[in-house]
Amino acid sequence: MTTFKDHFSGHAADYAKFRPNYPPELFDYLASISSERELAWDCATGNGQAAVGLAEHFAKVTATDASAQQIESAQPHPSISYRIARAEASGIDPDSVDLILVAQALHWFDMNRFFTEAKRVSKESGILAVSTYTHVGINPEIDAILSKFYHETTGPYWPPERELVETNFESIRFPFPELSPHQFKMRQQWNLAQLTGYLRTWSATKKFIAARGFDPVDSLMPGLANVWHDREHVCQVTWPLKLRIFRVQSGVRAGAGKTIHTEKERGGPFDPPLPCL
Repeated sequence: MTTFKDHFSGHAADYAKFRPNYPPELFDYLASISSERELAWDCATGNGQAAVGLAEHFAKVTATDASAQQIESAQPHPSISYRIARAEASGIDPDSVDLILVAQALHWFDMNRFFTEAKRVSKESGILAVSTYTHVGINPEIDAILSKFYHETTGPYWPPERELVETNFESIRFPFPELSPHQFKMRQQWNLAQLTGYLRTWSATKKFIAARGFDPVDSLMPGLANVWHDREHVCQVTWPLKLRIFRVQSGVRAGAGKTIHTEKERGGPFDPPLPCL
């Protein structure tokens, strides 16, 4: 396999353990706008967390990732076929996919080659869904500490592709017609160890450690412990999840599939984080 932008193979087990889960309503919505539910492709599946959600609605899910380590750590499911493959060369049969989901990964791809591959594998009514999540929210005191860690401590070590996530891919020219954007919420109930485990999965944290020789999360712990009070107590941790939807084939007749309009159905606006429990 040719070289790919690999920031996570070295800690695939931690990635599987500490990355947040996607909300069920995301997969409910994706299934509702798919004309058919025979095959979904979870592209750059990582540990398979999105693939498992898709498998609740689609007869089969093909989940690919360029990292063998990520595939080894993926969650098994009888309806999911995991394979090592780049986004730009999936090996999936042409004209076979009802839905392509790229969750928190599009910024690592060769865009033009991926778009060509997406069009090759998609059915005429196919959907491409691209999701991103950015800043974690807990409460004002903790959020201020995490914001400084993100922008100042690890800021210089973020790969340049991170800007695409921050802007929800506004600078990318997608070659497919876009449907109405949607936003959901990701929520986890975490104690302090789980939060810091998540911070250690950041690509910028790993680059910091490689460059500076120590873990910046260790330096963050005293400040977090002061505002967390009891490390075993759980807090509701929240991320805004943004979703962009495209019809892969422009020749699809207008109105194909179901479009959801109400705030209640599409996940609603981003709610402020709740206090620690």
